[in-house]
Amino acid sequence: MAKEGYDDLRRYKLDKAENTKYAFIARSLQVRSEGISTPPKSIEWFKIKWKDVRVGDVVRLQRDEVAPADVALLHVEGTNGMAYFETMALDGETNLKSKQASPSLVRRCSSANEVIACNARLVVEDPNLDLYNFDGKVELEKETLPLTNNEVVYRGSVLRNTQEAVGMVVYSGEECKIRMNATKNPRVKAPALQTIVNRVVVIIVIFVVALAIFNTIAYQVWVKTTEKKAWYLTDARVGFFPILTSFIILFNTMVPLSLYVSLEIVKAFQILLMNDIHMYDEDSNTPMEPRTNTINEELGQVNYIFSDKTGTLTNNTMKFRKMSIAGTAWLHDTDVRGEPTAHTARKLKPQLNHGKGKKPIRWRTEDSRLSTASSQHVDSSAGRDFAPSPIACSGTISPATEQAARPYKELNTEDLLSYIQNRPYTVFARKVRFFLLSLALCHTCIPETNEAGDTDFQSSSPDEQALVRAAQELGYIVIDRQASAIIIKSLPSVPGEEPILESYQILDVIEFSSCRKRMSIVVRFPDKRICVICKGADSMIIQRLRLHGVAMEQANKVEERVSKRQSSEAQEAIRRHSEQRARNDSMTRSSFSLHRHSLGGIPRASMTAQRLQPIRDELEDWLKDRETDVDQASRDHFSELYHPRPSTTLASRQLPLSLTERQAIHSAGEQPEELVEESLVVDDSAVFERCFQHINDFATEGLRTLLYGYRFVGEEEYMSWRKLFLDASTSLVNRQEQVERAGDMIEQDFELVGATAIEDKLQDGVPEAIEKLRRANIKMWMLTGDKRETAVNTGHSCRLIKDYSAVTILDYETGEVNQRMASATLDIGRGGVAHSVVVIDGHTLGLLEADDTARRLFVDLAILVDTVICCRASPSQKAWLVGAIRRKVKNSVTLAIGDGANDIAMIQEAHVGIGITGKEGLQAARTSDYSIAQFRFLLRLLLVHGRWNYVRTSKYILGTFWKEMLFYLTQALFQRYAGYTGTSLYESWSLSMFNTLFTSLPVIFMGIFEKDLASSTLLAVPELYSLGHHNGGFNIKIYAGWVFMASSEAMLVYFLMLGIYGQAIFTIGNDLFSMGALTFTACVIIIATKIQFFELHNKSITCVVAMFLSIGCWFLWNLLLSALYSDNVIYDVKDGLLGRFGRNALWWLTLILIISSVWAFEIAVRCIKNFCIESDVEVFQELEKDPAIRQRFEEAANGEGRSGPGHLSRRPSEWVEETRAGMRDVPRTAEDQKKREGEVQELLNRPRIMFAEKSTDASNGVRRRQHSESEDKDEKRVDIEMKSRAADDEGDKGHASSPKERRSLDVHEMLKRGFGAVRRSLDVA
Repeated sequence: MAKEGYDDLRRYKLDKAENTKYAFIARSLQVRSEGISTPPKSIEWFKIKWKDVRVGDVVRLQRDEVAPADVALLHVEGTNGMAYFETMALDGETNLKSKQASPSLVRRCSSANEVIACNARLVVEDPNLDLYNFDGKVELEKETLPLTNNEVVYRGSVLRNTQEAVGMVVYSGEECKIRMNATKNPRVKAPALQTIVNRVVVIIVIFVVALAIFNTIAYQVWVKTTEKKAWYLTDARVGFFPILTSFIILFNTMVPLSLYVSLEIVKAFQILLMNDIHMYDEDSNTPMEPRTNTINEELGQVNYIFSDKTGTLTNNTMKFRKMSIAGTAWLHDTDVRGEPTAHTARKLKPQLNHGKGKKPIRWRTEDSRLSTASSQHVDSSAGRDFAPSPIACSGTISPATEQAARPYKELNTEDLLSYIQNRPYTVFARKVRFFLLSLALCHTCIPETNEAGDTDFQSSSPDEQALVRAAQELGYIVIDRQASAIIIKSLPSVPGEEPILESYQILDVIEFSSCRKRMSIVVRFPDKRICVICKGADSMIIQRLRLHGVAMEQANKVEERVSKRQSSEAQEAIRRHSEQRARNDSMTRSSFSLHRHSLGGIPRASMTAQRLQPIRDELEDWLKDRETDVDQASRDHFSELYHPRPSTTLASRQLPLSLTERQAIHSAGEQPEELVEESLVVDDSAVFERCFQHINDFATEGLRTLLYGYRFVGEEEYMSWRKLFLDASTSLVNRQEQVERAGDMIEQDFELVGATAIEDKLQDGVPEAIEKLRRANIKMWMLTGDKRETAVNTGHSCRLIKDYSAVTILDYETGEVNQRMASATLDIGRGGVAHSVVVIDGHTLGLLEADDTARRLFVDLAILVDTVICCRASPSQKAWLVGAIRRKVKNSVTLAIGDGANDIAMIQEAHVGIGITGKEGLQAARTSDYSIAQFRFLLRLLLVHGRWNYVRTSKYILGTFWKEMLFYLTQALFQRYAGYTGTSLYESWSLSMFNTLFTSLPVIFMGIFEKDLASSTLLAVPELYSLGHHNGGFNIKIYAGWVFMASSEAMLVYFLMLGIYGQAIFTIGNDLFSMGALTFTACVIIIATKIQFFELHNKSITCVVAMFLSIGCWFLWNLLLSALYSDNVIYDVKDGLLGRFGRNALWWLTLILIISSVWAFEIAVRCIKNFCIESDVEVFQELEKDPAIRQRFEEAANGEGRSGPGHLSRRPSEWVEETRAGMRDVPRTAEDQKKREGEVQELLNRPRIMFAEKSTDASNGVRRRQHSESEDKDEKRVDIEMKSRAADDEGDKGHASSPKERRSLDVHEMLKRGFGAVRRSLDVA
């Protein structure tokens, strides 16, 4: 209750801080003369609190201020009367929204003082949730004008790039749009595990009542058969209800009411242990911060993740990344390369694959975390060289842009600039310069010079800023932009000349709209020519090209190839999924049970290395199969489907293989020959084909693509068109439609300039985190306020949408929404879809919500698909989607993660709410259950800490139920020998301290410190997270098993005590207290040892502390009772331990026999269980004992496993040497190293005659390596020595292995590894 009160107090303080912000309200100044008021002359601005703002108030917003209410604009101090607002708090979008006042109001409110004098009346709709539509009107002097979303600013919007704006409040308080979309009464969050616990408690209560009734009835029978005949029990009978009450009191502590209190203690300490350094963001100095401990275990049971996009998955920054010019792709990486020598210092080293089969060498950087991005094939026979990209070496580019090696080479823009400066008069150079000029001209950005003298750009679109900055970095700098001109400084065509400063006259701008999907600018060049430059979606530009017929033909060819490739990848994915399902998606029983004998006690290092090798091989294959996705693993198999003409790709040219070599060439002033194939530049068909292929590849990588086109128009043609365009721009009827028609007239017959690709930079580790969450069987949805194209591109880049995904787009404008949903449901049900994605917009979702049939159909489809992407979603719609899944999918746990105020509703609606402390502020983090700084930390929060907390809580609950059942069942068994009179076997003071002093610490410590698997294992094998999905830690079945163990062990304890000690004839001190003390002692020791020794996997000093304190406190308690007890009437306590049974050897012998019997029973049951039913957890616990496997898990957890050569696939002899040395890595001494180098040199000096063997297994793609005759002889000799080595190892079993001289087996290993130039991996035709 105190915790809930604190949470309420915290929310109250946050609300108070919001409501006490200040806003400026206008008040008119009037002059009164003899009671007559004159019209207002001026206005004065008063500062009031937000909570005092009312509808009808005129408010003033200055730059970077937040709107205190929903406001209709009246006046704007800005260029062309435009105001720009940031609406991230509302819809999560980073691009600025342009707003302007109604034209009639602008004419009458040209200044702030004229606002008060304006006699206008605003009529608006009733308050509602819709953020994207607004209906109202302005009545002004018999003139009525519409009031739309373009003239209204909502609360939470921030004024940017505008000095001042004045508006009238139309909604305030709870009627504002942002508050209408908020959750009014957030539900109280309770863990799903608590529901099962409550049911078990009810079962225990029923059992206690039934047990009391049974004993009461048994007492009535005992009275008739025994009590009446016993002369010493005269008049001792007790009534039915009094004896029933006494039994209920006797057994009531079997109901663990203390569980709920001590569980809060356990969860409080779990929160402390969640302060993980691996979830600390050094850049922002932000740790993971828990704000509740109620739902710790829910983190280990998440089924659905609902994520925002902007600020959660992305960094809110746009970077120009790639471009295609004249059919050649170029990579722009100036922002990620950093210092010139930053990545030249990284040495690339080859690592050889020692796995099954012979595979090509892979290159990886010394920083193994970047190995996935930098590893590339080296295939000399095919004539293709894939050099590691400098971006991959830097490690700061999004992995999406380097997700797979393309069959063509993407050159660097440094090479581009160097090439056109050295060959300035080629056709390609002219096309490049015009392309860069188009980037610098076709935009609406306004340059600004900061205090440092650097030029920055202000724009409503971050995409345009990225394009203009790229032009600036490539030599075309926008110096100034006025209403009618753009001044550009460009690099000279010939090196050594001065930069060129040119002014381009802006004639007209046809702005971008969601319907047009393009933007055009009409400019007059310095040579007086008029040019129309257009940029937009490829679907819009292609049909407006001069050679649109040829362009459409080539585009269709590319789409056909893409379709074939996606179909092939989908079939491969279905095949792999079916294989994994056939193996139950696990490595137990079907895989590793064949080798369980080698995992037992690992008795002998030399033997273990050989026996474990099959398991290592299988584990390596298993991990690689899941770490490599289909669309990445199958690129080589479908390379012909990626590019139109591999023979003409630039990958076949002789290019520098590394950044170091390229820089060396630049420094020498040289240029690689044939960098660009000039003959293809003038081939329109080839340029179209390759450009469209590049666009497809860019989009597949999640980049946002644009096509550029241009054409020159004559003066007469332009003037005639301009008249039509001006008429359309000033029309009062259907202005937007007329502008679009006029623009379409001049946007025809374009020449293709090129294509651009902009990266919406993802946060570090997002694609990898999403992939591992998918492997953990967690479905992830993306709910964003951005437009559809942006959301889909981000889905590709973060791997939510795969190359082979079947994407179903639900759009009311295209119609047939219900038919699309039904068709997709049937396709998925038939199993013909490898990966399914549904994309829906907010408007369509709103229509589905209103239709019961469509709503049910959509929810059913959403449950079946792998991913749902909802764009243009309002905060209330996000919360509705979360609630719909939470209610529809029973026993599912939902998690919502976001960083803005627009995510608060879904965070509160989900079972678990995660806030990102990002650029949109701390609103989401403050209202969340847990806050983190980066999305990638969610992986560790769920897979590691979430699973640990779920296992800890489950074991704590089971342990508590078990110990209560074990202890109090001995009481029930004793009643038969006490005549069912309710006599307690235990002394009352001791009984009251059972839970508090003697048995609480073992279960509490287990609930706090248990780690069933290492964090590296859980991150490397996300499939282990499924334990929480099917309640594998605690359920009724598991509880029944623990009850069986408690009942069996209680009978063992009691009857052994009774048979050996209680009914012994020739002994002393076997009274009621001594028997109870014996049973009590046995229960305390059994509980402590079972919990801390048998059940706890992560054994540490805490085990000793818990056992020592529990058992020690019990014996100390007995010493105190024996010395200080005074009430010696019912139980003979005085001098019990010190004087009577403590000196009785039979008492101690019985105690030892009881404990030993229970331990033996426990071990026997565990052996039978492991033999019959072995869980994944137990298998991986055994695998973790092997240092090599543990190292492989650590590498996979750090993202190193995918590019590695298969560390577990090395031959047994290597592991023999390592395990004999007793360490993971065997360091070589200088003498050993020198000796080995001599052996290598000896091999290199041998004469070699190389010949190729024809591959006999071309179907499966296995590559055969070439052998020399000397190597064949070596291999024969090695085979003999391997057999003798194995025999020696068998003979050495049970004896310490002694160091032996290095044999020729190591020579064989060097031959296999391909040291020096002995052997190279070659493709043989």
